[in-house]
Amino acid sequence: MSRNGPIQPSLCWLCSGLISLLGGTLLSNFNLGAQPADPTPTAGMARVVVVRDPQAVDAYKPRPERVAAMVHRGLTNLTGRPTVAAAWRSLVSTQDVVGIKVYSAPGPDSGTRPAVVAGLIEGLLQAGLPPTQIVVWDRFRAHLRQAGYFDLGQRYGVVVQGCDGAGFDEATFYLPDRRIIGQLVAGDLEFGRQGEGVGLKSFVTKLLTQRITKIINVAPLLNHNRAGVCGLLYSLSMGSIDNRIRFEIDAERLATAVPEVYALPAVGDRVVLNILDALICQYQGETEPRLHYATELNELWFSRDPLALDCLALSVLEQERLAAGAKTISKPYLELYRNAALLELGVNELDRIRIERLELAR
Repeated sequence: MSRNGPIQPSLCWLCSGLISLLGGTLLSNFNLGAQPADPTPTAGMARVVVVRDPQAVDAYKPRPERVAAMVHRGLTNLTGRPTVAAAWRSLVSTQDVVGIKVYSAPGPDSGTRPAVVAGLIEGLLQAGLPPTQIVVWDRFRAHLRQAGYFDLGQRYGVVVQGCDGAGFDEATFYLPDRRIIGQLVAGDLEFGRQGEGVGLKSFVTKLLTQRITKIINVAPLLNHNRAGVCGLLYSLSMGSIDNRIRFEIDAERLATAVPEVYALPAVGDRVVLNILDALICQYQGETEPRLHYATELNELWFSRDPLALDCLALSVLEQERLAAGAKTISKPYLELYRNAALLELGVNELDRIRIERLELAR
């Protein structure tokens, strides 16, 4: 299913409780006209740059050269810099180790698409960052390999690494206020240990505590049955820790854990750029690639604010389900985004999100 025009959020959310839970009013029109490029948002506002190229995707396959142009255009407009290299240098230095966090479990078609990451790598190389200081990472090496990221790493000479190979840092962890003992599995730091308190902590990957200094967070426009969207908050939080099954199985636990993990200094404080890969919107299927439940949007969304992007994504996913006549899922996950706002992770009031749209020539 393809779409020729830009997408607009569904007003049906007004009657389903989204507005009261997110704490704002729904944008009446997601297709706002292009506004002057101003890298500094108005106080209390989130700024989102949406880049659309109607030829970016062909039969659900991204066209790498067009996607790279979208990445570069979005970055220069978000930062207000004249060149790609200057834009990157405003976010990172050549001394940084830059980690590009992807969501690879659903594979190359439904997860974060390698074409988007390739555009990011090319820009970082233009800015003078050595390829060995660029790390493409996610929770599991197997998922990265299946999604094609090891091939990408060989092409550019960058590092591709999973948290399962790097290990977890015993000195840096998340301990929820509510006592929840996890079901530890192989790869978790405390797997096989016995004793009081074992299974209560979730330890942060050594990739973040010992190697990566800046994070580029890239997530797909893909539904999640308990988090609502496999977005910027969920992907980075649950991809950075071990002993996470205890949160994944329950929407209420997830709504607390995701924003609190993101708020850890070793995690969210390192993020300098968020990108929502909206080349394709898959509104059902979660971690399974189900392109018969997907729409080609041909868009990339850029922001410093992960919460604003996630809230916009929730609206678009709901619209696509309604347009397709698909079953609307319940919304226990909305508490997650209200909690994120309480922790000041970003803006969750949709009328406080300023959207700038850029349409690339056909």
